[in-house]
Amino acid sequence: MATTACFTIVSKNDIPIYEAEVGSAVRQKQEQVHQHQFILHAALDLVQDIAWTTSAMFLKSVDRFNDLTVSHFFSLTNNSIHTRLMLLHDSRNEDGIKNFFQEVHELYIKTLLNPLYLLGSRITSSHFDTRVRALARKYL
Repeated sequence: MATTACFTIVSKNDIPIYEAEVGSAVRQKQEQVHQHQFILHAALDLVQDIAWTTSAMFLKSVDRFNDLTVSHFFSLTNNSIHTRLMLLHDSRNEDGIKNFFQEVHELYIKTLLNPLYLLGSRITSSHFDTRVRALARKYL
């Protein structure tokens, strides 16, 4: 498992709708948590540029900061064309990261199908959070 992993889902308006520190070093200083969020959001500009040049949903490495890598996954559903799943990690397991993104994307789609979920609002479901953290333990 990666020692550092920060996962976020960003809506089409660049608003984070879900954030989680996942990894074996989850209990980090508040400064590090904010730094991880800053690195992920700084990579959004790069993702925007790359989006016009590729048709791939999974981007292995979008940006690097020290020994941390930002990986990215586009959600291409009808209602959430511009939703982005982003992971800041220090893992080199590309297959595990891809599997993590695919399964979390499936969870996200199931959340969108919930008639009580308002598109673009924060995901506050404890079930969603528990599943994401379990997938992180499994794949990262």
